Amino acid sequence: MNTLRETLHRYVDEGQVPGAVGLVAHGDDVEVVTAGSLDTGGTAPMARDSLFRVASLTKPVTAAAVLMLVEEGRLALDAPVERWLPELAKPNVVRTPDAPVDDVVPAARPITVEDLLSSRTGWGFPDDFSLPAVRSLFTVQKDGRALQDWPDPDTWLALLARVPMLHHPGDAWLYGTSSDLQGILVARASGRTLPDFLAERVFGPLGMKDTAFEVPEAKRHRFTSSYTPSPDGTLEPADTPDGLWSRLPRFHSGGGGLVSTADDLLAFARMLLNGGEAGGRRLLTRTSVGRMTTDHLTAEQRARATLFLEGQGWGYGGQVDVTPADPWNVPGRYGWVGGTGTTAHIVPATGTVAILLTQVAMENPTPTPLMRDFWRSVAGRSSTPRPGGLSGEQAAQPE
Repeated sequence: MNTLRETLHRYVDEGQVPGAVGLVAHGDDVEVVTAGSLDTGGTAPMARDSLFRVASLTKPVTAAAVLMLVEEGRLALDAPVERWLPELAKPNVVRTPDAPVDDVVPAARPITVEDLLSSRTGWGFPDDFSLPAVRSLFTVQKDGRALQDWPDPDTWLALLARVPMLHHPGDAWLYGTSSDLQGILVARASGRTLPDFLAERVFGPLGMKDTAFEVPEAKRHRFTSSYTPSPDGTLEPADTPDGLWSRLPRFHSGGGGLVSTADDLLAFARMLLNGGEAGGRRLLTRTSVGRMTTDHLTAEQRARATLFLEGQGWGYGGQVDVTPADPWNVPGRYGWVGGTGTTAHIVPATGTVAILLTQVAMENPTPTPLMRDFWRSVAGRSSTPRPGGLSGEQAAQPE
């Protein structure tokens, strides 16, 4: 069994990633391994506090924000979202999944807040990207533009409302769109922008001082460059520290817009493991955390989403393991992956947090070999804190 250090350094030495940060925690016992550099040029070594575009690791944070508003009574799980998102009051659904986009019927029932949280809204990506309704969704949800070039949320929502849904609300798990809808829902229900709400209600209380939708100039020396793999195995530059995240975007993506660090993500994960409490302050009730980290899908819905979920389930904002298909799949394990090359999971049964941050994008929804090897190394470790284990401060020294 390769150690965490061996795993990360091997991938860096082979040139598959410029650098990586791996963090594994059991309570106060934290191991952090850093490898490589912030970019392919080796301008600075990777460090524990390096900043990464965490992409879809944004999704659990947004789901937590929605649940905060549910707890306050501003939202209700069974409430139709048209109260806050009137653009979605009368959606159409293609008659069959492979039907043309003009062969539609009215949605069988309204979209609810719970539909958004469980990613069963009716919009989103299935295993088959060639379906006419999915191709139509790509023109709104993913058309090659960076998030920073998306329109403002109101314009985006109006565009989405013109796209027919692939399934009726509640019928199928579909990836992606629901989390961006959650972000707009949080903003409208709270009367705040999503960045402001998260900063006040999540990042501030948890001490997540580096998590945001933009990176100020004073922090850009810690910000990694990002890359996409090319067919010949080289890494193509995708963004630089002074690039797309140097300004606040018009569209605040609840599905993938955040930048963060390993320790900030650890703080959020620990809050979930502790039933919604951190530092003596309760952010979520245990009931809400339980809903987040419980599978809400039927066996049929899981079976139709194997490209993304590989047979596992989905809670609110993240995957929930339901079967030990691989060594790292522990029933109840909760978390997700980011398309920019990031992963973060908690294992409530063992009190484990496992976070991997890299700056090379995934080529498709299938987790990369590095991600799988990282998870394998975590699964091979004892869940009991190591004798003489490092505290958070002691582990902070970069390797």
